[in-house]
Amino acid sequence: MQDYDQFRAQTRAWLETNCPPSQRQPVLEEEQIWAGKSQHFHNDEARQYFEAMRDKGWTAPDWPAEYGGGGLDASQTKILEQEMARLNCRPPLYDMGIWMLGPALLAYGSEEQKREHIPRIVRGEVRWAQGYSEPGAGSDLASLKTKCEDCGDHFLVNGTKIWTTKADHADWIFCLVRTDPTAAKQAGISFLLIDMHSGGVSTAPIKLISGASVFCQTFFDNVKVPKNQLVGELNQGWAVAKELLKHERKLMSSMSSMVQDDQEGIVELAKKHTPTAPDGKLVDGALRRDITRHLMNQRAQELLNERLYHQAKARAIDPRLGMTIKHIGTAELQRKDELLLEILGNRGLSWETPSTTDNEHTIVKNWAYDKAHTIAGGTSEIQLNIIAKRALGLPA
Repeated sequence: MQDYDQFRAQTRAWLETNCPPSQRQPVLEEEQIWAGKSQHFHNDEARQYFEAMRDKGWTAPDWPAEYGGGGLDASQTKILEQEMARLNCRPPLYDMGIWMLGPALLAYGSEEQKREHIPRIVRGEVRWAQGYSEPGAGSDLASLKTKCEDCGDHFLVNGTKIWTTKADHADWIFCLVRTDPTAAKQAGISFLLIDMHSGGVSTAPIKLISGASVFCQTFFDNVKVPKNQLVGELNQGWAVAKELLKHERKLMSSMSSMVQDDQEGIVELAKKHTPTAPDGKLVDGALRRDITRHLMNQRAQELLNERLYHQAKARAIDPRLGMTIKHIGTAELQRKDELLLEILGNRGLSWETPSTTDNEHTIVKNWAYDKAHTIAGGTSEIQLNIIAKRALGLPA
């Protein structure tokens, strides 16, 4: 039987040795370590930390060791997460291959596809983009029209995808395409892996209200795709898509921790910018109530994730709980943004950031950007319909 106490001690010692001080700070967006051929490291310590985690397989700790992952079981993975949180260790790698594609490939990919793509995802050698939504197919994803024709020795893809995050920096894209236009919507879709450097692939960045431009529209004009890049069966891509969406929605629910986490700092921010009594308590009772409610909701979400972890470990997952995670997490993220702006008052109106250490000036940008989270990965309205139908059994 695995000695988890021993594993925790070994993991703690290893992280203390291999995670440098600069990688134990809240991660700034410009210091995130993204996968890909043009990988960038903010400093030498960032590179050393990434390479140590990569070589350990801990960029994907619970993936099979035979494909380069860490080979950890659920309890070991949880311990690693806890020990990283204890030291405030930054995520070693950012990539949609890690968050979404890898788990889908492990479930539906051929052995050849797993051995071709999984190790490169673990090592951060390839940056992936997601090709799901289209200008006329967002929440109703199954109405997508990007066309994929069987040309004998290859597929030919024509169409466009939108809201493809960082596609202009990506090396590959995983795509939903229509391979049978005569079938029912979900029945005629296939799941393809496409090299972004293929002839006929182009991208156009989309400027957002926050001033950022992380989204693109991606175009496919007579793009040839080898047939061995079809994941799962032809016309059965919807099953792969649903598997991947489970991981995307889990990611969206935890998006507030992807950059700087101010859950504990929100009280100090309020004390800094609003009146306090001699005993240090906030004078504004309504503000105290709203902050308390937010922190309670955050804690409830943590406990829900903990519950799902134990259910997964016992192989007895209640699928109804998982359906709620994305909606709860993204809605609470937006409520937090509103609360932060309320605390700052006029101070929160600054759009430009005078320095990378002055986080208050990023709050209004975060408020604007985070509006996207209740749209991406399925709108909240769609999620509520799914919860009503599949979790609560309500009539249509």
